[in-house]
Amino acid sequence: MGYKLKTDDPDLAQGLRRVAAEQLDGALDALEGRGDPDVHEAVHDARKRCKKLRGLIRLYRGAFPGYKPENKALRDAARHLSDLRDKTAMIETYDRIMERYGDTLNRSAFAPLRAGFTRDRTAAGEGGDLADRRAAMAEALRAVRGRVDLWELDEAGFDAIREGIFASYARARDAMAPAEESRDPERLHEWRKRVKYHWYHMRLLSEAKSETVKTREASTDELSDILGDHHDLVEFAARLDGAALGDRPARVMRGLVREETARLEEEAFTLGRALFARKPKKVAKDLRKAVTTSYAAA
Repeated sequence: MGYKLKTDDPDLAQGLRRVAAEQLDGALDALEGRGDPDVHEAVHDARKRCKKLRGLIRLYRGAFPGYKPENKALRDAARHLSDLRDKTAMIETYDRIMERYGDTLNRSAFAPLRAGFTRDRTAAGEGGDLADRRAAMAEALRAVRGRVDLWELDEAGFDAIREGIFASYARARDAMAPAEESRDPERLHEWRKRVKYHWYHMRLLSEAKSETVKTREASTDELSDILGDHHDLVEFAARLDGAALGDRPARVMRGLVREETARLEEEAFTLGRALFARKPKKVAKDLRKAVTTSYAAA
């Protein structure tokens, strides 16, 4: 049914349990080999679902007594396989750079870099403990799945998500200024995380009959992608030290990374200034109207 609260859910509490169950079942299918047979895609799918689950419960954090322990359980579960996804991201980042700049380069000079990233990912995918780590993640998620049907909220209607909506926007807005001023990778990564939670919340509310929600969903999706690519570039740059490249190709690649990083930053802040121009209370007021006019018992 997709990652969204349905307007015909009996209430927002039942929507919470339904979406959580769907995401957990999908993650378990991936980890236990009932989905994509490619191990890297299966791991990626399971980890994405964990992030979406954390976004879901964060929306309800003000009314969900189980928020903190369940958030920790999901975060810890995903850590079992975080390194495998990181290795895939390095290959994808290399490919994006080549797609953008490859026509002006001697690609063969850079091929050893991609080959090294590919060997790293293959070795991780064939690691002797991978099956154990997948099983450990699955076990942790099954424990969460066993509690979902018992989840209850302290508030009903819009009040169940009021704090989550307000906080996700306000924190993303607040994180932008220090990131823009400093251009520090850690602050940009923190901004990215806050933007992604706001995007998740707009996705969850995407059935609302509201141009505000639709516009914010599209814009936060785009911004989240830009900041995700930026984060991958930062990690990519760190792995160039000691890479199997000659001095000149290494210098050229570092220059391309700096150019691409600066380009993505400009795109991100241009979009972010428009997306987070309004004060949190005004955005929350618009979202309250969208939810209460679209969702049952809200």
